[in-house]
Amino acid sequence: MNEKPDLDLIQMVQRARMQHDEQAKPSQIQAVYWIEAKYNSSPTPRAGQWICEVSPEQVDTVWEKIKQATHSGELGYKSKVSTAVRNGRHRLCVCTVDSQDVVDVQRVHDLLIKLFPDITWGYEAG
Repeated sequence: MNEKPDLDLIQMVQRARMQHDEQAKPSQIQAVYWIEAKYNSSPTPRAGQWICEVSPEQVDTVWEKIKQATHSGELGYKSKVSTAVRNGRHRLCVCTVDSQDVVDVQRVHDLLIKLFPDITWGYEAG
């Protein structure tokens, strides 16, 4: 049974998911694990991500700023936020195109610090 995947169906589901994620607030969603925002670029196999954790009281405000900056191309190619609370916190990830592009990785970090001076970010290289 070597049927090819229905790429049209997959794209339709992905578009519906992105429309859902566009309006979703992490504090109010429980049916999915992550809400994502994407920019029109592709990662390399060495993509990395900036990660932070925020309180349930902060998550919607922080996510809205990250989502807007991702859509406008100011951050990486994708960002996501957990909808589940773990240890009292939500996790946010801002994905960079290439972890070996130190100038771009630093640029994204600098913007995150400018947007959120009180949040500590850690980096995971791909």
